Amino acid sequence: MDKNFSDDFKVRGNFSIKKTPTQYEGSLTKDEGIVILNEEKKKLRELQEKLYADGSKSLLVVLQAMDAAGKDSLIEHVFGGVNPQGCIVTSFKTPSSKEYSHDFLWRHYLALPQKGMIGIFNRSHYESVLVCKVHPEYNLSEKTWTSVKDFDNEFWDNRYESIRNFEKHLAQNGTTIIKIFLHISKDEQKQRLLDRINEQDKNWKFSASDLPERALFDEYMKCYEEAINQTSKDHAPWYVIPADNKWFARLSAIQIIIDTLEKMDLKFPELSEKDKAELDDAKKQLESE
Repeated sequence: MDKNFSDDFKVRGNFSIKKTPTQYEGSLTKDEGIVILNEEKKKLRELQEKLYADGSKSLLVVLQAMDAAGKDSLIEHVFGGVNPQGCIVTSFKTPSSKEYSHDFLWRHYLALPQKGMIGIFNRSHYESVLVCKVHPEYNLSEKTWTSVKDFDNEFWDNRYESIRNFEKHLAQNGTTIIKIFLHISKDEQKQRLLDRINEQDKNWKFSASDLPERALFDEYMKCYEEAINQTSKDHAPWYVIPADNKWFARLSAIQIIIDTLEKMDLKFPELSEKDKAELDDAKKQLESE
């Protein structure tokens, strides 16, 4: 059986979130998946080293999901083996007053990976068309608008357009973009939130704000569906991964990332004749000691 899932979950055409499964429905077992994941982690480290050595391109991985979908643990299990010098994770929380004093993309520009690096956005610029769409009053903190009535269809269309332009600009200037949505069911989210309450070592993960947001689960799903349909492009594709099984979500994510890096045509730098001669001289000098 083909155990590479890198292309299975790429959004093509009109995406329906209700018709998209949240559970893995294949025959691969968890134990088999963990073995493959460990093998893929070695491959990812090699590709990251190549990206760093090439130094002409960067990779941006955008992770979005509902609470308890497993973003943090996915980052830990997928990127735990890479060289930390070549990878940076940015977790976006509620904007500060300084960030609100700029446009909504400003703080995301500041966190972009430089060439040779992998950047991971744990939540991202998409919060402006997700949580801010479910809670339009949050936009008033930007002080550009005075009433939630300002946030009509034209407002959201403009936001989608800004995001598309932002990502197109990045792609045209050497940043390859992967956007991953961890698709968790409402029932699975309930169980994971209960685990945070019932298991003492997970209590710190639970927040009282989780429950009011959970009550808006269906509304969030509508926002995700629209955002994905509005912004999934060949140069910045969305991948919707079934996330009820954490081991499978991690395996799918790492294979998507590896497949993307392999298609970036990365190369180790070629030494000039002068550099090769200097290496030969250094070798002879060391061997003669």
